[in-house]
Amino acid sequence: MQVINLVEPFNKSILPTGDIVLALGFFDGVHRGHQAVIHRAKAEARKRNVKLAVMTLDMHPSIPFKGVKPQDIKYLTSLAQKNKLFEALGADIVYVVSLNDLLVKMGPQEFVDKYMAGLNAQAIVAGSDYTYGKQDIANMQILPEYAKKRFKVIEVKHLNDKNQKISSTRIRKALLNGNIECANELLGYHYQNNGKVVHGEQRGRELGFPTINVSVDPQEMLPAEGIYAVRVAIVGKNVLGMASIGRNETFGEGREVTIEINLLDFSQMVYGENVVVDWYKKLRGQVKYNGAAGLIAQLKKDEENTRNYFKKTREI
Repeated sequence: MQVINLVEPFNKSILPTGDIVLALGFFDGVHRGHQAVIHRAKAEARKRNVKLAVMTLDMHPSIPFKGVKPQDIKYLTSLAQKNKLFEALGADIVYVVSLNDLLVKMGPQEFVDKYMAGLNAQAIVAGSDYTYGKQDIANMQILPEYAKKRFKVIEVKHLNDKNQKISSTRIRKALLNGNIECANELLGYHYQNNGKVVHGEQRGRELGFPTINVSVDPQEMLPAEGIYAVRVAIVGKNVLGMASIGRNETFGEGREVTIEINLLDFSQMVYGENVVVDWYKKLRGQVKYNGAAGLIAQLKKDEENTRNYFKKTREI
């Protein structure tokens, strides 16, 4: 899969030759609704015997268009994660468009001319709510006027789950409530965080439950505080574990939120290693204990519940 960064003004010489079908969206999370758009675009590309291209953006559109501060955005998927998902869905090309000042100020006709027709699109596929500038003058319903019969416009209706639209907003709400199973259902895969193993306080080892501390990009969204059943991809292995997102208030007030994972049946030294954490189920909320004894007893129950969960779901 070819990844091409488009920074306005871009030189046309960087564009691949040949016609494409182009799927459009920000695609945060690449959830089932997004997947429906890409699947429809892939079917159209196959019918026309051309390449499938996906266009995404280098930042959340609410940053330049609504003035939201970059640090206030929590992403469901990093750009690297999105690209992996796009490739798995069959994309041949991914265009990553930079939302710089020149692009933000661009009118809808110029955007369509340059970023749709100009990319040799035979067909454009997007969800019903896709916009390419100000919503009232740059929506999917008006796009055929800007297209001027140069390409086909295919509007994909919202995909619903339990009579509600599948959306990134709904998935974020589920994660904030610790409802991992709902988020996973809407995503169509297990929610993930990417991180690196860093040094912690070694307290888990002292308690008989050694953990890895995982540092995650602050702009990646984390599930709510609590204890979770997880699967961790690390040093080429997939290892089951129980993860704690919390502040360890048993050992003091006002602590920062950390991710600590007790890996089951795993004892390698892995400091500095990159990991991917797949979140499966919230086992319980965080509890402040009066001392180590109560915490150890609870950790034993958590381990038993984690093993039973994976045994029951046959995920081992």
